[in-house]
Amino acid sequence: MQIRFDDRVVIVTGAAQGIGRAIAECFIAAGASVHLADRDADGIARTAAELGAVAGHAVDLSDRASAHSLVADVERAHGRLDIVATAAGGVCGQVGRPIEEIDESDWRALFSANLDSAFWLAQAAAPLMKKTGGGRIITIASGAGLRPSLTGIQGYTAAKHALVGLTRQLSWELGPHGITVNSVAPGFVLSNPTTQRQWEALGSAGQERLTDSIHTKRLGTPQDIAAAVAFFASEQAAWISGQVLSVDGGRS
Repeated sequence: MQIRFDDRVVIVTGAAQGIGRAIAECFIAAGASVHLADRDADGIARTAAELGAVAGHAVDLSDRASAHSLVADVERAHGRLDIVATAAGGVCGQVGRPIEEIDESDWRALFSANLDSAFWLAQAAAPLMKKTGGGRIITIASGAGLRPSLTGIQGYTAAKHALVGLTRQLSWELGPHGITVNSVAPGFVLSNPTTQRQWEALGSAGQERLTDSIHTKRLGTPQDIAAAVAFFASEQAAWISGQVLSVDGGRS
């Protein structure tokens, strides 16, 4: 089965590095016209140039107006938007701490990055997808959106659980308009400096225990996640919606 995205217009968020970059690279290789978005202005400009994307947009998608402005820019350029993949998010530099130590800004930052950005972008994209007859929205959740997180970060786990709920709710709302909404829940993937630090913090014994708990006995790669996103975005997945696919080597 060959998956192609010729004549498809795509937005990938969190695309300056890691999983988002791998998703963008996958879509570009399959023929799509891809717009990249990330808060890292230098990183997204560099990535867009390296991958041959249509454009790299330096934007904070947790801001509603910015998310709507991004979709408006894409509509002006192409007249359509077929696929949105929301890889923006992460732990925002936080580490696991007791609940007593969490302040309001810590909590809000995680919801802003992992949930608000996906919601505002979906809100902006939905009317355009409806107008052009359908589309695909793929969120990037986490194993932490399905069970307690290895990070121990309460806000991250809560935000990713909320993202899974949002995915299912949007599937119900947008499905009648030909728009499918699904989520990919990665396991442990060494995809950026944060995950590298988490891996090193486990120590050799912790690393061995984690790897041993994975059926395939290896960590994931960004490309493993990108392949799952590409499937959900494809025509072959036209009757799949409201689903969460764990891509974790069998650990779940």
